[in-house]
Amino acid sequence: MSRERPEKIPPTSRPSAPQRPAVLSGNRGRRLSDNNEGYLLVEILIAIAVFAIGFLAVGTLLFGTARNNTTGDLITQATFLASERLEALKNEALADLAPGNYEDPANPVDAAGRAGGIFMRRWEIDDVLGGNTSRRIRVFVSWNRLGQMRTIELTTLTRGNGT
Repeated sequence: MSRERPEKIPPTSRPSAPQRPAVLSGNRGRRLSDNNEGYLLVEILIAIAVFAIGFLAVGTLLFGTARNNTTGDLITQATFLASERLEALKNEALADLAPGNYEDPANPVDAAGRAGGIFMRRWEIDDVLGGNTSRRIRVFVSWNRLGQMRTIELTTLTRGNGT
C-alpha cells in the first residue's frame, strides 16, 4: 500500500504589516522602536525632577511647621502672662482696684514677667455694673512678631478678694 502525500497547499498571502521607516544613516536596518539608547538619561533626569519637587515640598512643610510652633509658643506665653496678672488682680481687695488704665512697670516683659522681654502687658479696671460692688478687669498682652502686632486679651468680673 502506498502512501500518498497530500498536496501542499500554497500559503495564502497575507497583506504585510506596514513597515516602519528605518532610522537615519547610522542605524541602517534597525527600526526606530529598536533604538533604546539615551532613555536611561531621560529617566534619570525625570526621577531627579520628581525627587527635587518632593524635597522642596518637605522643606516648605518643615519651615511652616517651625513657624507655627513658634507662634503657638508665643501665644501660650502671652496667655500665661495675662492669666497671671488677672489672677493677681482678682485676689486684691475691691477697694484697691481703682478704675483706670495701667501698664506693667517692667515693660517689656519676658515669659516669666521679668523686665527685658518682647511682651507689653497692660490692664484696664472699670466699674461696668455701677454701685461700686464689682470690677471688670481686662488684661492685654501684646508683642510684635514678623512685622505683625499680636494681642491676647483676658476679661473677668470680680468682687475682689478672689471672688
